[in-house]
Amino acid sequence: MRLFPRVIAPLIATGALSLSLPAWAQDTTVSSNPAAAEMAGQMGKNTITVGLGAAYLPDYEGSNDYSLSPAPAALAYIDGHTITLIGNRLSVDLIGDKNNREWDFQAGPIGVVNLDRTAPSRIDDARVRALGKIGAAVELGGYVGIGKVGVVTSPYDRLSVSVSYRHDVTGVHDSGIWQPSVNYFTPLSTKAAVGLFATAEHAGRGYARRYFSIDPNQSVASGLPVYNARSGWKDWSVGGLATYSITGNLLKGWKLVGGLTYGRMVNDFADSPIVSQAGSRSQWLSALGVAYTF
Repeated sequence: MRLFPRVIAPLIATGALSLSLPAWAQDTTVSSNPAAAEMAGQMGKNTITVGLGAAYLPDYEGSNDYSLSPAPAALAYIDGHTITLIGNRLSVDLIGDKNNREWDFQAGPIGVVNLDRTAPSRIDDARVRALGKIGAAVELGGYVGIGKVGVVTSPYDRLSVSVSYRHDVTGVHDSGIWQPSVNYFTPLSTKAAVGLFATAEHAGRGYARRYFSIDPNQSVASGLPVYNARSGWKDWSVGGLATYSITGNLLKGWKLVGGLTYGRMVNDFADSPIVSQAGSRSQWLSALGVAYTF
């Protein structure tokens, strides 16, 4: 749960909103398909999805060592509002879109528990372990966004853009993080849907100092050179998500969910010895799990 929520949560939230649209219309007409007719009757109704999977991701932000991590998720669509819990990230869309099938205006709070390097024993690289433990940071903030339905492949796909800001309230890094995102999601039939996304993060000076700088004492302990990271754009990521219903349809029953993401560290964050010597600028993430919608 170190990087998984940050890079894929916006796409999953966009997908949840898209699944409230008439995906069955791309596949066939309601009158000629009983499954489509059942799905049509579920459109606009409240749904709750819970899921559990495994993510294969870097040991820490910037690492070149990978390990498996649990990837729990829950998503609720209630009266046009979406509540999304992905790993250690929670967001709520306070602007209901139930009566608007073309435009989706989004705004609400976001909370993230940053667990990066909170458990050094789980980090393979001895040099990074020697830098010491970092406490869990609670980052609170909000986001705004807008989505348009029917833009590329059909009248039922969705393209959305959003920007979020969150700030550490625990004093661990005591700085802010900006994150713009672009998401695209389209249903392929009553049972399948795919999505793409791109996102980036701009981190403040406190974040750069806490996670990517190395002071003289840490340098002696780890063997890595002293380094002073500055604020700026930290990384960018692109990825995709696919889901397939194995019982029922996209709005009901069991489904498989999988995703793959590539990220790239940039600027002072990429030049930090924690990344450039002990890790890698390239960051991969993959996830696979099951979910149930009722």
